[in-house]
Amino acid sequence: MSFLVYVTVPDETLAGELAHALVGEGLAAGVNILPGARSIYRWRGEVHDTAECLLLAQVSRAALPAFEMAVKRLHSYEVPCIVAVPIEAGHEPFLNWIQENSRPTSS
Repeated sequence: MSFLVYVTVPDETLAGELAHALVGEGLAAGVNILPGARSIYRWRGEVHDTAECLLLAQVSRAALPAFEMAVKRLHSYEVPCIVAVPIEAGHEPFLNWIQENSRPTSS
C-alpha cells in the first residue's frame, strides 16, 4: 500500500528543501508543491490566517515512519501538519513506481 501524504509549510523555500530531501533520501517517490494555499487555523487560543504551501508526497508504507521523522526534523513548525491518506486504487504502473522509489535506506 502507498500513501498520499499532505504536509503544509510556510513558504516555497522550505517546500523545495523538504521535497528535495525527502525524494533524495528515498522517503518519497515524488512530491508535488502547490504554492498559494491559505490556512485558517486555531493555535494557542488564537485564530490565524496564513499563506502556506502544500506538499503532496507519494510514499510507500515501508517509508512512511522515516518520512514522518524526516519532516519533523527538517520542518520549521513546532507541530507540522503530516497527514497520510491511503491510496486505495490508481494506475497500477504509477502505484508500482511509488513502491520502487520510496524505500527507506538500510542502516
